[in-house]
Amino acid sequence: MNVLWVFAHPDSRSLNGMLRDTAQRALSDCGHALMESDLYAMEWNPVVGPDDFGHDPTERLRVPAATKRARSAGTMAPDIVAEQEKLAWADTVVVQFPLWWYGLPAILKGWFDRVFTMGFAFGIQDPETGRTLRYGEGPLAGRRALAVTTVGARETSIGPRGVNGAIEDILFPLNHGTFWYTGMDVLPPVVVHSADRASAEDVERAGKHLAERVLTAWQTDPVPYRSQNGGDYDDALVLRPELAPGETGLAAHLLR
Repeated sequence: MNVLWVFAHPDSRSLNGMLRDTAQRALSDCGHALMESDLYAMEWNPVVGPDDFGHDPTERLRVPAATKRARSAGTMAPDIVAEQEKLAWADTVVVQFPLWWYGLPAILKGWFDRVFTMGFAFGIQDPETGRTLRYGEGPLAGRRALAVTTVGARETSIGPRGVNGAIEDILFPLNHGTFWYTGMDVLPPVVVHSADRASAEDVERAGKHLAERVLTAWQTDPVPYRSQNGGDYDDALVLRPELAPGETGLAAHLLR
């Protein structure tokens, strides 16, 4: 595999850092190629702005249009281009982060905001049908994506009836709204619970599990999300009434 590992934790000595190091050693030992974007170590700028596109700051910034002009003119910021080149090289993308306030650390959200630009990660149309290629199709199709996250809450509280909600729902914006939207196959996430209370044995066990999950990424069945253009949605992009009848919410977008 060609693995891009996007790491978003401010301290490499953290639990996240130890898990990453264990899994990356396993990848190297098995001969896989690896690139890493350690966002805090890179001092990644997470804020979208006119400098990203060579845009005149005195004029109104319309981000999609500015992205399109920058791609054609070759004026995209070098740090964005470098990350896009890593994604183009990769067939497997691992995104690792601690879950903070039900979402991604700001630096990681900003990586997606700046790197997943129109024309690179989305906004491509099928020349025959005119339909936009997204949710199962798109520029990043052919890749697999794996979210790896640590959470402070105990495992029993992360579930359909747990006070924190189901992890599938919490990670839906990333898995469905970002990975699947851009065409990537989404692997079931790796979730390490009770992270702040992890013992040495817990860390060792979690590291081995993460290494196994990464090494078997191409043998793992992806999450069976419905594709936008596969016939399950009508022209208004609403799930057809005969599919999952009476069901609403995020789970309706899973094939049963």
